[in-house]
Amino acid sequence: MEPLMPESGMKELEDLVSDFISKASRLASQLNPQVIKSVGDLVRSMNCYYSNLIEGHHTHPRDIEKALQEDFSKNKETRNLQLEAKSHIEVQKKIDEEDTKKIENIVSAEHISWIHKEFYKLLPDELKVIKNPDTGKIIKVIPGKLRDGNAQVGKHIAPRYKSLESLLARYEEAYKPKNLSKIKQVIAVAASHHRLLWIHPFYDGNGRVTRLLSHSYLKHIGIGCSLWSVSRGLARRVQEYKSALVEADSPRLGDLDGRGNLSEKGLSKFCKFFLACCIDQVDFMSSLLEPANLLRRIELYAEDKIKSGDLPKGSTALLRYAVLNGEFERGKAAQISGYKDRQARTVLSTLLKKGLLVSGNKKEPVTLGLPSEVLDDWFPKLYIGF
Repeated sequence: MEPLMPESGMKELEDLVSDFISKASRLASQLNPQVIKSVGDLVRSMNCYYSNLIEGHHTHPRDIEKALQEDFSKNKETRNLQLEAKSHIEVQKKIDEEDTKKIENIVSAEHISWIHKEFYKLLPDELKVIKNPDTGKIIKVIPGKLRDGNAQVGKHIAPRYKSLESLLARYEEAYKPKNLSKIKQVIAVAASHHRLLWIHPFYDGNGRVTRLLSHSYLKHIGIGCSLWSVSRGLARRVQEYKSALVEADSPRLGDLDGRGNLSEKGLSKFCKFFLACCIDQVDFMSSLLEPANLLRRIELYAEDKIKSGDLPKGSTALLRYAVLNGEFERGKAAQISGYKDRQARTVLSTLLKKGLLVSGNKKEPVTLGLPSEVLDDWFPKLYIGF
């Protein structure tokens, strides 16, 4: 699987990394921390939606939202997709809430298997089996267990299963963050993304595990955060993504194509594509979350709903306060809205009932809610493909 890091086009790659780091750091400083948490919950659902979409699994955002509320469809196929989505979100939540810097090696076989195990252990039995297209043999996928047989994905014949341990050991050695400079760490996220898919360590789930690992790696090196998802960028350019993966699978094309058995130019091209997708998504979310623009969209939405009678007067003030300040005590609703206590409680109750504001219980502060019904208005073009 050599080379493990690109050697050509380094000036362009380094420029991409520099741009990426600069923009990603600015994005994280745009919003109130409590609003970041709310948006982070939304982005986890979005990441799941796009990662599954890449695999050909189309789960509507409202079905994902219902799954998180334990409201599952009676239709078996839809229910299975909901369970799959819920599992994906829960794994990413563990990654987001965990101090990944404490993980000794983010690219270890142990950590990769942990992601696979956490994802698969919650799936229904129907999604834990695959069928060999050539023999018709049914193979059970065991959570966290490396494949114990050979596999082929499209034209890519995966490495023999007996070589998996040695390949993953080499993978770990090459991409271990502490052995790399900051610039090379970021390039390694892209390179390791392809090489793990090339290794194909599991019978199934390799795509989602790899994208979750990339998310974990970016967070570990202090660039990734809960406010953006590379999966959205990859899904928007899914054919380019798959073509770039195939090109990086190619064998070495002569003496001017690196010194390994695989194409160095193909790997370099994939890394540029991957980093460009990351930057594109950071740019997109930075624009979407620019405080003044976000507040304007929310205020326009609230005023329209007040005019139509769907929301009571005073709603705009409470939503504005939640955006700017992150949270507020229920007892401050009258002061914020400018209404008397009884009317202010009615406004607050309506916003809570509609999910526009949320609170863990009656004693906890109120924060901004992001139900699926408002996404098109508050976060236009966040979801594509449905």
